Amino acid sequence: MRQQRSYSIEAIVLKRTDIGEADRILTLLLQIALGRNLDIVTQAEGRENFLHLRSELWHMTCGFYLVELVDRFVEDSTPHLDIYALLLDALRYLDADANALQQQRAQGTVLAGEQVDEHGPTRLLLRYFELHLLSSIGYEAALQNCAHCASELRPEENGFRASLGGVLCPQCSRFWERRLSLNVLKVLRFLQRSKWIEASYLRLDAKLQAELEAVMHDLLRFHLERDLKSWSFLDMLNPAAS
Repeated sequence: MRQQRSYSIEAIVLKRTDIGEADRILTLLLQIALGRNLDIVTQAEGRENFLHLRSELWHMTCGFYLVELVDRFVEDSTPHLDIYALLLDALRYLDADANALQQQRAQGTVLAGEQVDEHGPTRLLLRYFELHLLSSIGYEAALQNCAHCASELRPEENGFRASLGGVLCPQCSRFWERRLSLNVLKVLRFLQRSKWIEASYLRLDAKLQAELEAVMHDLLRFHLERDLKSWSFLDMLNPAAS
């Protein structure tokens, strides 16, 4: 049996499961106090509640989606300070974006339900998060050299195959699962090497957003061996995506 001890740490609640009337199991990103089988939370204090995020259905769903990705990809008892920082920064951005959107609506500059791609920056945030999450757990996408023959990729239309881990050159077109436009390759490379504060200034049209999303979903689907229900829900909430 391991010796029980207590310690203080900051953590993000990924999900909770109620057990009976008084107890619940929490899935946390980072740590808590040690118990026999499950670690025990003896005291908790909320630091950030992301209240603006909660009042916008789109932003709240994006937050749930990011948390679900972390829960599915990160193994139990495996430290990932980089993923903790990535998730916390993403939730903070979603909260700030929701707040800004609410203020714009209050001032009459954006109409509630208006058919514009007001979610473009947050859609890009999802792609940024997906790409960096995969890199952090050892599934970094091959974007500089062909994932099959390792030749340097040229500024032209290439291909993509998730099961091979990334982009394929025209000489390996027999392995392509989908065509990859030069613009999407440029965006993927920029997202991969940049901080979000830099990437957040990118503005992509709907076609480019859709292609970027399809590529990232190919990668996620391959590694998870399944689709995520939240994908169709996010599409439903964002009219500009359809």
